Amino acid sequence: MHRLLLCLATTVALALSPPAFACSPVAGYRIPTNIELTGQAEMILLATVTGGTAMDEATDPDAMRIDIRPVAVLKGDPAAAPTTLPIALATGRFALLSNPYDLENAHPLSEIGGCIRYMVPKGSRLLFFLDRRDGAWVPAGGPFSRWAEDVLTDDAPWLAAVRLYLEVEALPEADRKAALIARRDALRAKGDDPVAWLLADDIDRQLAGPNKPLRDELPPAPAD
Repeated sequence: MHRLLLCLATTVALALSPPAFACSPVAGYRIPTNIELTGQAEMILLATVTGGTAMDEATDPDAMRIDIRPVAVLKGDPAAAPTTLPIALATGRFALLSNPYDLENAHPLSEIGGCIRYMVPKGSRLLFFLDRRDGAWVPAGGPFSRWAEDVLTDDAPWLAAVRLYLEVEALPEADRKAALIARRDALRAKGDDPVAWLLADDIDRQLAGPNKPLRDELPPAPAD
């Protein structure tokens, strides 16, 4: 399944004429797991995109922005929730919504250009993972993280997964693994509920530990 989704993402990326942004993760970089992303982000914000600038309207990348209306702050100080973010509105063929049943991979637009999703459709509701940098809110998680995924409904699987991981992260560290196992087993016990199984599969990925590096560290230089 992962290989199929990766192929689909690659196909979409090749069809999308990437903008002039690029990234090259350092050797040894690991994409954060979902529970790592949840634990590391300073703010997790559910918000609706109300306006902003499209990529083709912003000649200066620093001028890109989306306007957002906060719906709920799942983590962080609600009083500090931003109403703009430094990414662009998605238009035309870039206005792709997240696959609501893929809890493993980031949005396909992260596979091109800057290695994170930096275009979102006007009117969509997303779960944003944010860090504060130089006084401004910016994407958390690094390349290929699920920092901005569409969650159009209150029962969206990604929203349920993040709330679950927040509950687990609030426990003492020594209790977290047992809590994850208990949640997974309870979800499996729901029988033929496909969303419950999606969530259980994602918990299994968290229990497996950190992701593998995207590429190996370079060997040390030989001594003179």
